[in-house]
Amino acid sequence: MALLLFLVPDLVFSRVSASRSSQKSKIAAPSGPLLKRTSTQRESTRFGYGGTVTVVGAPHGSISVEGWPRSELEVVADTELNAATEEDLTRVATVNRFVFDNDVNHVSVLTTGTHDKAFMRRAAKNFPKPLLTLPWKIDYRMHVPEYTDLEINGGVGTIKVSGVEGSIRLSAAEAETTLVLTGGVTSATLAAGNVLVSIPVRSWRGSGADVRVAVGNLTVELPSGFNGDIDAEILKDGKIEDRFGELAARQAPGLSPTVMRARAGAGGAYFKFTVGAGTLVIKKPGANEK
Repeated sequence: MALLLFLVPDLVFSRVSASRSSQKSKIAAPSGPLLKRTSTQRESTRFGYGGTVTVVGAPHGSISVEGWPRSELEVVADTELNAATEEDLTRVATVNRFVFDNDVNHVSVLTTGTHDKAFMRRAAKNFPKPLLTLPWKIDYRMHVPEYTDLEINGGVGTIKVSGVEGSIRLSAAEAETTLVLTGGVTSATLAAGNVLVSIPVRSWRGSGADVRVAVGNLTVELPSGFNGDIDAEILKDGKIEDRFGELAARQAPGLSPTVMRARAGAGGAYFKFTVGAGTLVIKKPGANEK
């Protein structure tokens, strides 16, 4: 029951209902090898510090966001489509893509495609049903100003965020996730996958982070001399492994294999790490795995 507490992203891969219209598609379900088409699209815009960037990823694909010192946002999207014919590739390319919506202090990178039932009903009513299940993906590589708020909704793939200090909200269905952060407010929820949280500074510049993994492993890397308050918990199956060696009990139950209420150094920002089923490891960077 505890696993039901997780906020799993709503990634429902829709199906189009059968039509009895006489105008049925004559495109047969693809059989045999598929053709592949790849393309790269680049968008950039001036974007001040303190703005918000929203990324809604594809059902499959990676999302990489890196902070940089420029007042500019850059998005590079690598799209891979598969279909039986060149004609079909051209048709799926009209729906499986991304939309770059630029406002004054809010930029949205939104993926559209055959996975979005509402979008298909609105924009591609007569889209051939055999093309709805063809594999495709979009890999996003982004640079944003260092002090930017992020909202990321991913599917299946990899996610990496580094060098960003702001309010970060992240959710994904199944992702190998790496967060290299030094401050801000971070909230991350993964339904499945492995997560690495690396904090390369001794004192976090912000209020802290809340990272939750329903099924998978969570590794937290802290430098020697780190200051912060840490709550960690295993909800169902698994254990907490303290390989950091500099944690002290902050309150009951202290440091146990399934629940931890700890303080590092002089305390400070608050960190909450939760795993439903899996292993939670707290260690120093470069420490050998057991």
